[in-house]
Amino acid sequence: MGSQVEVFPFRFGRCYRLAGLPFGVAPPTAWVRVSAHGFEVRFGPWCLRTPRVNITGTAVTGPYWWLKTAGPAHLSLADHGLTCATNGERGLCVRFAEPVRGIEPFGLVRHPAVTVTVADCDRLARLLAGGSARPSGRTHRA
Repeated sequence: MGSQVEVFPFRFGRCYRLAGLPFGVAPPTAWVRVSAHGFEVRFGPWCLRTPRVNITGTAVTGPYWWLKTAGPAHLSLADHGLTCATNGERGLCVRFAEPVRGIEPFGLVRHPAVTVTVADCDRLARLLAGGSARPSGRTHRA
């Protein structure tokens, strides 16, 4: 990959687009950026960054329940995972060796994984697998 940076836009469903607007989540403010050394998620005002070597795996997930995922970034109370959803059909869960900050600016809450509903989940999974990640075929409901 060298010094190349690849950006993955989120895929927005109509109801998700409307639910995200009050929180600043819109196509210009929702993307995943991957470089040779870094992984970054921007979801409106929320941002998550980690080195690619911290990624341990990926899994395509979905479908999602609208009430649990629409609007702002969502924190799972069960495992502290972060969900950044803009559609209810499909996303990619990216797991980390060391949990990372994302939902709040002070780093008090750390996330072992983030789910992103980018337009091309398969391409993102393949790209991350080219580093240290290995995609799995497992799915789950958010």
